Amino acid sequence: MPLTPGPARLTLRQARRIALLAQGFGRRRPVTVTQQHLLATARRTGITQIDSVNVLSRSHYLPSFARLGPYDRALLDGLRDGRGPSGRRTRHRLVEYWAHEASLVPVEDWALYGFRMRRARDEAWGGMRAVAREHPGLVEAVQETVRAQGPMTAVEVEAALEHAEEVGSEQWGWNWSLVKAACEHLFWAGELTSAGRNAQFARLYAVPETVLPAEVLARGPVGERPLPDEEAFVALVEAGARAHGIGTLRCFRDHARLKVRQARPALERLVADGVLREVEVPGWSRPGTPVYLHRDAPRPRPVGVRTLLSPFDPVVWQRERAEALFGFAYRIGIYTPAEQRVHGYYVLPFLLGDELVARVDLKADRQAGVLRAPTVHTEPGAPAETEAELHAALAEMAGWLGLDAVDAAPARPNPEA
Repeated sequence: MPLTPGPARLTLRQARRIALLAQGFGRRRPVTVTQQHLLATARRTGITQIDSVNVLSRSHYLPSFARLGPYDRALLDGLRDGRGPSGRRTRHRLVEYWAHEASLVPVEDWALYGFRMRRARDEAWGGMRAVAREHPGLVEAVQETVRAQGPMTAVEVEAALEHAEEVGSEQWGWNWSLVKAACEHLFWAGELTSAGRNAQFARLYAVPETVLPAEVLARGPVGERPLPDEEAFVALVEAGARAHGIGTLRCFRDHARLKVRQARPALERLVADGVLREVEVPGWSRPGTPVYLHRDAPRPRPVGVRTLLSPFDPVVWQRERAEALFGFAYRIGIYTPAEQRVHGYYVLPFLLGDELVARVDLKADRQAGVLRAPTVHTEPGAPAETEAELHAALAEMAGWLGLDAVDAAPARPNPEA
């Protein structure tokens, strides 16, 4: 359906297809996935959420697998850690920050979060605010230690401070939680950044100038040309709209966890500039909650997809959006008491074509070499081929994770549907 200037009316299926295509689905998978493919995917989604749960795979690896297929996870680590395909040192391409929760973002986007960094003393978590207020000497010592010895983990910072105590410096007596809180405060404030992770997945703290290019630092919170808050809000709302293709204000602001007062004026400016325009999507649009289309959003077309989505994939991380677009009411399970779980613990949606047709509780039993799916639930209207397609997707995931077999329970209808 051509989308001409002026009011447009889209079906929910067309909206779903736009959303999936904007996220990088529906493209031909590369025969061999390179770092350039992974970087392009990270830039297309804009934000890759990090989560420490490793019952299946750390979540930041899964969005690239869903879009590109099996790949060497060390290549994605290299983009974060500043290593090329051969392992040689190179520029960091992705960097961590509190974007949509703890996240990987393209290095060039780091300065967009300067508004959040400047407000670290007021808006960061309580422990971070408390350590900055109550222990400024510790915060300064942590920063200077990382400057002199980094990149280093919080445990290594603590050890360095204890060593300074042993040789007669000021008696710190700080415990690990205070050192970690100081590291995290400096990280939130942009006074430290991340140079990657070690083998135990601990963040390596570093001073920004050792990781970020000069032009990015110049636009950062204390740079020569800091990005004004209003410009950052416009850029982040536009980035969210581009990554989603289509959505509501809530969809776009949730991308970088902006507040309504930050995002609404930015959205209005983008509408006035013609970057976004309102469209009608029966079943999604409603009074007071308009739906907007990005001017560069892909035109709707069939999306040939068969893949499992991380619980933290941008397609489903805003649960209200997932329910509006896909009719998929979703809870991950890990935050639900065991006796109240319906679908399992670590539950992944299964995307087939442009529909979420099933959900699967997955666990990588690494000792036995088996990908286990103790519960499988199909959605109402799931096509007859759903279970066969799901088993093919599970086999592909098992191979990617280095597991030898799949043990999946028979599919049952979703009892909550």
